[in-house]
Amino acid sequence: MRILLSICFLVAIVACKEKSTTPRVEVISVQEMREVLKEESVQLIDVRTRNEYASNHIKNAKNIVYQGDDWEAQIATLDKKKPVYVYCQKGGRSAKCASLLEAAGFEKVYDLKGGISQWIAQGYQVEE
Repeated sequence: MRILLSICFLVAIVACKEKSTTPRVEVISVQEMREVLKEESVQLIDVRTRNEYASNHIKNAKNIVYQGDDWEAQIATLDKKKPVYVYCQKGGRSAKCASLLEAAGFEKVYDLKGGISQWIAQGYQVEE
């Protein structure tokens, strides 16, 4: 009986450990992002500066500046239970922001590989 209880206990520990190590940040391609954006209620975040955002951005993206004074207040307006998609110019800042969003408790975060530069290089529209 003790052996059975020990085995059950070990299985429970391993199951909990596996669940907690499931990554909540996933890097996605331009094509995957394009498919996602066909949905109506996507939380799409452009983490570039206000000037970069003003020059061009993906349609319906909200500008929340990485390391901006209002970063915390702005991410507090997002739904942590819904997936959030982030991008920057080439992928560096958005990767950092994705980690910050994960640490803040967002359940699923997607980071656009190559950023808006890759989006444009593949011929997709931006707004100015």
